[in-house]
Amino acid sequence: MPWFPVKKIRKQLKLLLLLVLLTCAAWLTYVHLSLVRQGRALRQRLGYGRDGEKLSGVTEGGGVRTALSTQRAEDSSESHEEEQVPEGRDPNMQFPVGAGKPPPLNLTHQVPPWWEEYKGQVNLHVFEDWCGGAVGHLRRNLHFPLFPHTRTTVKKLAVSPKWKNYGLRIFGFIHPARDGDVQFSVASDDNSEFWLSPNESPASAQLVAFVGKTGSEWTAPGEFTKFSSQVSKPKRLMASRRYYFELLHKQDDRGSDHVEVGWRAFLPGLKFEVIGSAHISLYTDESSLKMDHVAHVPQSPASHVGGHLPQEEPRADMLRPDPRDTFFLTPRVEPSSLENVLEPCTYAPTYVVKDFPIARYQGLQFVYLSFVYPNDHTRLTHMETENKCFYRESPLYLERFGFYKYMKMDREEGEEDEEEEVQRRAFLFLNPDDFLDDEDEGELLDSLEPTEPSPLQSGRRFPSLVAPTTPPGTMPTPPAPPSTRDLPTPRRSRALSWAAQAARPLPLFLGRALRPRAAAEQPPPKVYVTRVRPGLRAPPQDLAPLSPRGPPWPPFPGVFLRPRPLPRVQLRAPPRPPRSRGRRTGGSLATELRPSARAQATRESQEGQPHMLGRTAPTADLNLSSEAQPVTSFLSLSQVSRPQLPGQDEVEEEEEADEDGAQGEEDSEEVAGLRRGRWREDAIDWQRTFSVGAMDFELLRSDWNDLRCNVSGNLQLPEAEAVDVVAQYMERLNAHHAGRYALLRIVNVEKRRDSARGSRFLLELELQERGGGRLRLSEYVFLRLPGAHAGDGDRDGESPEPAPAASTRPDGHPELCRPLRLAWRQDVMVHFIVPVKNQARWVAQFLADMAALHTRTGDSHFSVILVDFESEDMDVERALRAARLPRYQYLRRTGNFERSAGLQAGVDAVEDASSIVFLCDLHIHFPPNILDGIRKHCVEGKLAFAPVVMRLGCGSSPGDPHGYWEVNGFGLFGIYKSDFDRVGGMNTEEFRDQWGGEDWELLDRVLQAGLEVERLRLRNFYHHYHSKRGMWGTRSRKASRTEGP
Repeated sequence: MPWFPVKKIRKQLKLLLLLVLLTCAAWLTYVHLSLVRQGRALRQRLGYGRDGEKLSGVTEGGGVRTALSTQRAEDSSESHEEEQVPEGRDPNMQFPVGAGKPPPLNLTHQVPPWWEEYKGQVNLHVFEDWCGGAVGHLRRNLHFPLFPHTRTTVKKLAVSPKWKNYGLRIFGFIHPARDGDVQFSVASDDNSEFWLSPNESPASAQLVAFVGKTGSEWTAPGEFTKFSSQVSKPKRLMASRRYYFELLHKQDDRGSDHVEVGWRAFLPGLKFEVIGSAHISLYTDESSLKMDHVAHVPQSPASHVGGHLPQEEPRADMLRPDPRDTFFLTPRVEPSSLENVLEPCTYAPTYVVKDFPIARYQGLQFVYLSFVYPNDHTRLTHMETENKCFYRESPLYLERFGFYKYMKMDREEGEEDEEEEVQRRAFLFLNPDDFLDDEDEGELLDSLEPTEPSPLQSGRRFPSLVAPTTPPGTMPTPPAPPSTRDLPTPRRSRALSWAAQAARPLPLFLGRALRPRAAAEQPPPKVYVTRVRPGLRAPPQDLAPLSPRGPPWPPFPGVFLRPRPLPRVQLRAPPRPPRSRGRRTGGSLATELRPSARAQATRESQEGQPHMLGRTAPTADLNLSSEAQPVTSFLSLSQVSRPQLPGQDEVEEEEEADEDGAQGEEDSEEVAGLRRGRWREDAIDWQRTFSVGAMDFELLRSDWNDLRCNVSGNLQLPEAEAVDVVAQYMERLNAHHAGRYALLRIVNVEKRRDSARGSRFLLELELQERGGGRLRLSEYVFLRLPGAHAGDGDRDGESPEPAPAASTRPDGHPELCRPLRLAWRQDVMVHFIVPVKNQARWVAQFLADMAALHTRTGDSHFSVILVDFESEDMDVERALRAARLPRYQYLRRTGNFERSAGLQAGVDAVEDASSIVFLCDLHIHFPPNILDGIRKHCVEGKLAFAPVVMRLGCGSSPGDPHGYWEVNGFGLFGIYKSDFDRVGGMNTEEFRDQWGGEDWELLDRVLQAGLEVERLRLRNFYHHYHSKRGMWGTRSRKASRTEGP
């Protein structure tokens, strides 16, 4: 056996192990450096960010943080490049299988052919005029991701259009320069997301980096490490492959818009560099495709994430389920079986203005609203935080006083007097007579006379006012002002007409009660502050010069004020802490309440002798600030100068000098007073309770067409009235059919009121037929008032019998009858007429909505008529043929877009005069019951229908509606073609090259023809917010300059 140094090895075992470790470390270092030169690197357990900072974790898709873990190196021989899908989860679905089982997403797995000339640029889709700063707002866009506003390309992943309210979708392929691990980072203002696929398939894209989720996050340009979510974990890329990526960006109306993507090799200390044109390529070439060609647009998890969100509580009451929405699917009771239930009567309401001369656009004043029961929740309660026009109080009143007038505070014993005093001091206006007239609003405080000049003015002294003339032989008493009982009653201002009736003087801005005075104590002088009406100003020639020692000035009608030195209070500003009581506080108030240069006075006469009128000296011309707008205010004698008494000049001059010199001391005393607690905080009564009655603000509304409030819903019909009418009808129905039908529920009752002859009702009831199923009753009835005459509404003699002059009921109560010629047809054809021009994405959306309407309702009795004014962005006729519609017509017109001419051409294409034409817009979202609603409210020769649409705001969608009712618009109009032809159709001559007003002009002629216009707010009936850029063939400034000569 050869000799082996076992003993020596045992003694030097530690040194040998150290040598082995050093050798392994040197070998690993050599291998790592060799791989780095080849663009590859060894997998490391810990990742390092910018400047060697350690990254403990990264944020992956869905906002879930995952720790960095060791992954096996992947080479070209490995086919498993996609991350394994968790169990119970479909790779094409965004939620677990058990969570509601949403339908699979329509992801793009097949990639279009790619060519070498695609390198150097990527696809860019722009979605304009869409508010919000989060990428989630972009996904809520109706046209995202297939129908962008603009399709173009960009040469690097750094874009800044310098625009607002838009969203970007940038997609294409990334071509790595070498093999290895790469980190990506995205920076943007506002939010953005960067998605990367492990291969070229869009369906495998994964979220690797993002900036924010709420829309409030942003970064500066090039700031790639502000948020931890900006930096991705290292991704293994190979130079021989291309990888699909998608960059989503959303910008609101603020900030410096930008979005950029940087990358770097996964090595410490390297900085991110923007991905340039050398490493990107197009997904496909879109330059030759029209806007309606969308088969090539990739659909990835980036464009569909959040598409199937869990069901949330509706933000608007209108989104809650209502039986009206699907009641049209219930089989209807045959109208023939209901003809003899009620006696026929002539229907001729008094509010119809047939042959009545109407001025231009005056028809809006002759449109009345209908009452609805039960509540259909069309009132936009979720918008009343911004608009409270539903309530009768003005917004200025609500902002200042709120709704406290509807509350009666509960008071304990002994608090009544104090509470009444506080209320009398807190509110200036107690009844409508206390307000000034409109013509007096501009003269709020022009007559307020501050007669004590500011210390900044000259030392000249001017008396304030002159007392009224006393009877002959009577000596005036200077210190005491005359009593109001001894003076002629002047013309009082309405602003403070209630204050003169006060039983006692009220202290101002103080919460304590008045101190009792001795009986022999002479009452202190009182000062009146008021607004003098413009008509009472005396002309300058009637004014007499004031004497420096004249008697005190006459009081104006106003508020009694105690002559206590109260703190100076600026108008429309919070009160300042009180100064020391030994100081005067009215020295500088003249600059705050300075009137115009020429003083004002009142002129009265008593027993033929006029009063002496005074005039103050002109003051310095100082501008009043906007905060110091003249208003009626409570002022003390320390704030409004008193008349000069003999012997007071010297004392006041000394006081003014002292005040100028002690201004700094007063400020220090102010602070010291606050520290000593002289300025007390308001006490809060947490135990205060109040009493309130049930308020039904709906009773305050009327049925006239309110054009000022756009959040109020349909008028609410009182339940007792609706139930009474239904009970009468069911009694007649069961009497005629021997109890065949039983009432299950009242689905809808609509009432149009006529105070002279009666009210028209539309009854929609769900009935249970004996031995059968559930049926729908939807009929018009008329509640005839006792003694009501039919009038001359049917002079043509078509009515088979006139209505009786009075009710036939012995008790003289209103009686139900069946109005003649007021029956709607369920199977009548409805033609939707829409003029279009260069609106590819909206045409595609409209046709998709119409096809979905046909699928959901199964109703084939409607047609779509598109009038195309030479659209260039799509083949409208081909899209119309491809849509799954029961009937359609395509009309092509040349020239500029003309809405009136397009609508008239569409109506002329309808051959059946007994069908309904619905003048429509392109950007409308229709509820499922729109066809039934149009048919119910259109009666040939009687009724036309103008539903009110909700105009959605920027960034709003039907699932989250934020907007207002379009109360002024009548562009969506349903009418029988025979009636449309009878009124003359559209005014195509006057509205040839313009639109806006043609709907009001048509409304005037419809009303003059003797038709009623039914005006109702429809649930889930929306007008989409849309961009006006590029509409009707308009061009941008840049394009016009480029194409110009």
